[in-house]
Amino acid sequence: MAAPKKGRGAAGGQGKPGRSLALILIAMVALTGGMFLADQPTPRLGIDLAGGTSITLEAKAEPGQEQAINKTNMDTAVDIMNRRVNGLGVSEAEVQTQGDRNIIVNIPKGTNSAEARAQVGTTAKLYFRPVLTVAQGTPTPEPSASPSGKASASPSPKASASEKATDGDKAASPSSTPSASATTQGRAVTGALKADASPSPKASTTPKASESASAEDQAAAAKLQKQFEALDCSSKASRSKAAQGTKAGDTVVACSQEGDAKYVLGPAEVSGTEVDSAKAAFDQQRGMWIVQMEFSDKGSKQFQTITKKLSAQQSPQNQFAIALDGEVVSAPQVNEQLSGSAEISGSFNQDSAEALANQLSYGALPLSFKEQSVTTVTAALGGEQLRAGLIAGAIGLALVVVYLVAYYRGLAFIALLSLLVSGILSYTIMSLLGPAIGFALNLPAVCGAIVAIGITADSFIVYFERVRDEIREGRTLRPAVERGWPRARRTILVSDFVSFLAAAVLFVVTVGKVQGFAFTLGLTTLLDVVVVFFFTKPLMTIMARKKFFASGHPWSGLDPKRLGAKPPLRRSRRVNAPTEPKEA
Repeated sequence: MAAPKKGRGAAGGQGKPGRSLALILIAMVALTGGMFLADQPTPRLGIDLAGGTSITLEAKAEPGQEQAINKTNMDTAVDIMNRRVNGLGVSEAEVQTQGDRNIIVNIPKGTNSAEARAQVGTTAKLYFRPVLTVAQGTPTPEPSASPSGKASASPSPKASASEKATDGDKAASPSSTPSASATTQGRAVTGALKADASPSPKASTTPKASESASAEDQAAAAKLQKQFEALDCSSKASRSKAAQGTKAGDTVVACSQEGDAKYVLGPAEVSGTEVDSAKAAFDQQRGMWIVQMEFSDKGSKQFQTITKKLSAQQSPQNQFAIALDGEVVSAPQVNEQLSGSAEISGSFNQDSAEALANQLSYGALPLSFKEQSVTTVTAALGGEQLRAGLIAGAIGLALVVVYLVAYYRGLAFIALLSLLVSGILSYTIMSLLGPAIGFALNLPAVCGAIVAIGITADSFIVYFERVRDEIREGRTLRPAVERGWPRARRTILVSDFVSFLAAAVLFVVTVGKVQGFAFTLGLTTLLDVVVVFFFTKPLMTIMARKKFFASGHPWSGLDPKRLGAKPPLRRSRRVNAPTEPKEA
């Protein structure tokens, strides 16, 4: 019974190390296959390697409004700038805050940097414009005409009265009694708007020039009608382009932010700067999310005037478009004349209500942004930096290989295979993280990967030295491999924990490119633990059974004579001393 216990004491996968090797091999194949299936055979490169423009903006507040620079407002500004950059057709752009008052905009190569700077450096423009016409945002077949001669685009018969009102299907006309309107929507607040939170736009007749209008006006109206008919809101670039170059007093065409509707909007009646506050709230009585707005004194008078006019119109001319940077974020219907406060209700959830409230608030924020710095990196310079980083990594790896071969000889084979596995895992994961979370391999991240070579090699060295210590004590290789593993494991885990903790702290307290270094260092540290446990240790167990290593070949790196091993340990028997014969 003694032998089985001794064998069981060599726990740690000595019996079936092939399972661990098979597991990590399956993981490598799966990651590599996923990389090619995702059409991402190389890691996504950051702006400093691929080339592009980096813009640093500093938030400025009006005198006495310093409290406006806060996290909520900065996050809203980031969201708006991100939408602007995406509207230029830019892919893989990055917009993020840096510290309390700075915003970093990284735009990759292939983008007009001057146009991008003009887009992100200006304050958001928010206007309330009357809706003249609304239609589907994407090209659709000609609708079948209804008996009344209007386009048949009515909602499903199963839609509730509230949903029909929300979608702009029916307007609250002057003949509608106030109580009926209040009953339909379940209102407890007078003077509310019904939000077109999820518009189902209706095709309507485009505005025609008056017969008495001048030839110039007729030409402008014809041009606007042609522009409206040709507008396609299906892409971000076309939605952004539709709103460019417009002024507050112009009649304009615009798209909804989702791209499912296009509008002809009249001149701006109220500016977003007249919004004192906007907030999302949950109405307990109606069980729905709403957005509440408060206007300034000037804005209240303007809002009261225009809502009086709109409430007497039929749909869609009774809608009020809230246009942010030219895109319609909401187009609620006006049921009655409103004063200095208004409420938008409809198919909101908490996220959409808060998003609209933030967008409304941003138009009133006394925030502007000043360029602190603009850095342009050409593709050629980025390529040189990447080449220099790869050369530095190759030199570092070569020095590690030379050291391992010179000092550990045959054990260097195990170390190099482990480094190869670690490299494959790191490469495939970084490639997949590009489309998954937007990870970009910048120059600091390359430096983190180079540093990781030393960290990974250090784990192998710790284990090899523990095994060699056991051989020096006079044990043979197979017991030495198993007895050295528990001690090496503790040391490796403590060392990697410290490295990972440093990387995590660095990632949290820094921003920008330094985070790339921290992220790569943390990722490779975690992979080091995986490789050592699931590849290096099982491979070492298998190699210990081979004659080349088990016999202590001079080139194995485990030669007992070269290591100064003690004589083999033997069990000593206790010999009883001869005793005197007992006397009778």
